[in-house]
Amino acid sequence: MNTTALLIIDAQYDFCHPEGALYVPGADEDVVRIANLVRQHAGQIDQVVVTLDTHHVLNIAHPGFWEDGEGNPPAPFTAITAADVDAGRWVPRYEADYAREYVHTLEEEGEFQHFIWPEHCLIGTRGAALDDAIAGALREWVHQSGRDYEAVVKGIHPFAEHFGIFRAQVPVPGAPETELNTSLITLLNRNDRVLLVGEARSHCVATSLKQILRYAPELVPKLVVLTDCMSDVTGLGYLADPIYAEARDQGVLFTTSTDFQF
Repeated sequence: MNTTALLIIDAQYDFCHPEGALYVPGADEDVVRIANLVRQHAGQIDQVVVTLDTHHVLNIAHPGFWEDGEGNPPAPFTAITAADVDAGRWVPRYEADYAREYVHTLEEEGEFQHFIWPEHCLIGTRGAALDDAIAGALREWVHQSGRDYEAVVKGIHPFAEHFGIFRAQVPVPGAPETELNTSLITLLNRNDRVLLVGEARSHCVATSLKQILRYAPELVPKLVVLTDCMSDVTGLGYLADPIYAEARDQGVLFTTSTDFQF
C-alpha cells in the first residue's frame, strides 16, 4: 500500500493573511484548499510535515541590517547587489565583512539575488504561527490518525536567508541549522509519494524544489506539486519559472488538489 506525505511549506499568518507583514496574494485561498485536502483525504495522508519560516528582527534580509551613506535603511523589496555593496551604496550595520562576502557568494552560486523583505515571521509573534485554517485541519487530522505532524523551523539564523526548507541559501560556518537537513530528506523518503504545497511559489517552494533536484534526486519520482495550493509574491513569479521547468523535465508531476488521485 502506498504511503503519502503532505509537505506544507510556510503556511503562516504573515504570508497567508491579508493583514500579514508579507502577504502573498492568493495565499488565503490556497490555505483553504490545503485544509480541505487534509479533511477530505485524512485517511489517505500518512504523514504531514509543516515548515515554519522564523526570523529575528535583526536579519540579513530585513531593512534594519543595512544602511545607505546617510544612515537610512533600504525600503522593503529593495534588491542589493554585490556591486551595490562594493560601491558603498548599501553598507551592512552588522558583521560587515561576512555580509559583503555573503552577497557575493549568493551571486557566484546562482542563488536568488539578495533582497530586502519587510520584517516578517518574527520569532514568537503571531506572524510566525500556522494559518488558522491549516492549524485547525491538522489538529483534526492528528486526532483522527493518531499521528502528530512534524514541524521544521527554518530561517532562525540572522546571517543567512533560508528560502529552501532543506538548506540556507549560503550555509553559515559553524551553524548546523543552516546546513543541509538530511534528517528531513530521510523523513520524506520513507513515503512513496510527497505532495508539495505552500508559500510562496516564487521563493520558498521554488527553492525547496530546486534543492530536491540538487540534493535529494531520489525524491523526484515521488514528488507531486499541487499547483492550486501555492501563489507568487507579486510580480516575482518569473524568478522561479526556470526551476519549475527543470522539475517538469526531470519528471516531477504537476497537478491540482482536486485532480490528484490518491
